[in-house]
Amino acid sequence: MTRIPLLLSGAQPCSYLDEEFSQSAFVHPDILMSTDIYAQLISQGFRRSGDDVYTPYCRECSACIPVRIPVKDFKPNRSQKRCANKHLNTQVLIKPAQFEQAHYDMYLRYQHSRHTEGSMADASPDEYINFLSSSWCDTLFIEFTIANELAGIAVVDQFENAWSAVYTFFEPKLSDYSLGVYAVLWQIKHCMQLNKEFLYLGFWIEACRKMNYKTQYQPLELLINQQWQAA
Repeated sequence: MTRIPLLLSGAQPCSYLDEEFSQSAFVHPDILMSTDIYAQLISQGFRRSGDDVYTPYCRECSACIPVRIPVKDFKPNRSQKRCANKHLNTQVLIKPAQFEQAHYDMYLRYQHSRHTEGSMADASPDEYINFLSSSWCDTLFIEFTIANELAGIAVVDQFENAWSAVYTFFEPKLSDYSLGVYAVLWQIKHCMQLNKEFLYLGFWIEACRKMNYKTQYQPLELLINQQWQAA
């Protein structure tokens, strides 16, 4: 793969760990990104936010560890089996990554319920769709419906041998359905059906409750010193 120039962001308070500062290395905006190039980068620990592709670059911290599930080896635990059974009647529809008012309205309700301190709690329609979709990536919106009511959206990027779980949001009043868990379980199952090898889950951070749940999906592979290894 051709060497890709990176730009280092300025240091800012970490979103995940108190009293820590974070920096990211971004792929230079002059690079003509594509799904194929990103597929190589995501296997090296990069992620995207909208059209921006980045990797953590914190000089004094290595807490953000990229993780992925080898889907054919996945074994659900007891809690995950209960969650799957709860969704036997949940309807799933795969859609293009396009703006829909109902999705956006639910996204705002989710942000105000779960992430009131975040910058996206009052996102405009353009900020919302530019954050989740991309002009160059092969992205899908997975729509979950419970009893004819829109219940959640899982945003996924798809590659030749893998999917990447980008973001999931759901209707706050339906939180008892554990839609975040079910979205991952559904993606694992669908990846198996498509003969994909991996489902990328972004970064695992052991000391952050919002990010350490990913070890509940086993087996899990971690990228450490640029080598994928079993958790």
